[in-house]
Amino acid sequence: MDADARIEAACSFILQSPPGEINDVLNDVRNIISDDETLEEGVLPALKEYNLTQFITVDIPGTEHQSIISEAARLPASEDGEERWIDPRSKQSFVFNHLTLEATDPQPFEPDGDAEEFRSSLEKASLNYLLAHFHDGVTSIFVKPGVTNHFIVQIVANKYNPSNYWSGRWRSEYVVDLNEHTVQGKILVNIHYYEQGNVQLSTTHDISIKLPPPVVTASPSAAASKILALIETEEGNYQTSLNDTYHEMSEKTFKSLRRALPMTRQKLDWDKVLGYKLGAELSSSKGTFSSS
Repeated sequence: MDADARIEAACSFILQSPPGEINDVLNDVRNIISDDETLEEGVLPALKEYNLTQFITVDIPGTEHQSIISEAARLPASEDGEERWIDPRSKQSFVFNHLTLEATDPQPFEPDGDAEEFRSSLEKASLNYLLAHFHDGVTSIFVKPGVTNHFIVQIVANKYNPSNYWSGRWRSEYVVDLNEHTVQGKILVNIHYYEQGNVQLSTTHDISIKLPPPVVTASPSAAASKILALIETEEGNYQTSLNDTYHEMSEKTFKSLRRALPMTRQKLDWDKVLGYKLGAELSSSKGTFSSS
């Protein structure tokens, strides 16, 4: 396999990395490339794509919160080609390293004055929503560039448990259009179980909400709270449907793949398992004596 083919294969592996396991995948593909400089240069575009689509979070210098790296967070490239990203919450822009996942060179960022009141109201409502429903979630609220009264709500929550061989990521994104009185969004869930196997769940759920007139005419704070309440209802319903699906898979799908009971058609009493073994040995010995 030539160098280009190895790089292509490495990029494919990176883009399919399960939540929280990107470093493990990088270590594995390092063995394929056998050249760290070539590896870094070759897979950097794939790493960048992965970070953007997976809503990778970054610690913001001088703050105690994280922000989401996504297309919505990217500023237009400067004349020297430098890419910068924004954290609307701290009103800063920064340089982001897609390999080390670090933010550097923070600088003040001037938000859109006309949109900032509603954006900050959505941010406050989103933070309250995270506090109530997510163990370790991050949210970023952006103003959609070039369009008035358009806002982007992004939420990501990660849960990694390598000691028990599973990891998961919840992502959701909503475009709030105050002109059309709509919220269009999607939920993306990725889960990986890999104890003595390799099972992944990847699902996408689209959401469309029509904002009622009282929301449109309300104050920014009241409207933002109502919008997050509507999102909460949609996400709660989807979470319930996922739980129902898991239950059905456990009770029906997986059970159809294996025998539910031993050949005796009786459940095994684990407290008597040593007795079963002893009985089997005695029966075996009895058979031996009878035949002699």
